[in-house]
Amino acid sequence: MSHKQALQALDRTLQDLRGTGKHMGGTVLLLAGDFRQTLPVIPKGTMADELKACLKASYLWRYVITLGLKTNMRVHLQGDASAGQFAEQLLTIGNGKAPVHSTSGLISLSNNFCNVVDSIEILKASVFPYIRTHYKDHKWLCERAILAPKNNSVNTIHLQIQQQLPGETTSYRSIDTVVDVDDAVQYPIEFLNSLEPS
Repeated sequence: MSHKQALQALDRTLQDLRGTGKHMGGTVLLLAGDFRQTLPVIPKGTMADELKACLKASYLWRYVITLGLKTNMRVHLQGDASAGQFAEQLLTIGNGKAPVHSTSGLISLSNNFCNVVDSIEILKASVFPYIRTHYKDHKWLCERAILAPKNNSVNTIHLQIQQQLPGETTSYRSIDTVVDVDDAVQYPIEFLNSLEPS
């Protein structure tokens, strides 16, 4: 999420460009996202600093009209009751309505919320059974995913699954130089090599 000052600067810029004192220069601005998922990043800041930098703390917030989606279209179109129940459970957790244990501060997940496994091997086998025979079936692959909080965990699991696939390994090399030589100072090779796009 952007810092509130970024939108306030946009507000002033649009007012100047359009020659009007109306908020956002009298234009409609569409913002999308979920405030529960992302807060502005404040280096070395506290949670209070993050909340203070949030758009909800801006003078612009009173002019925001919040529209919410009411129907989960993926669940609706597939007609899968268990997927609908899972989506409801996620919303309950996301809205902070899940019961919290008074002593531990943790929430309890229902038994049908997820399958708990003891190892990554069991996880891979349950999410990608028969990968050696189904790896070319795009529909089958699109129905499966393993999520992890960090890219290096994803890379490790991805490599392990790739090693199960038949065929020769192919490496695609990237070029760690910039097109414009003048930009080389801004983008040293070490920086380019450190990038890990997801």
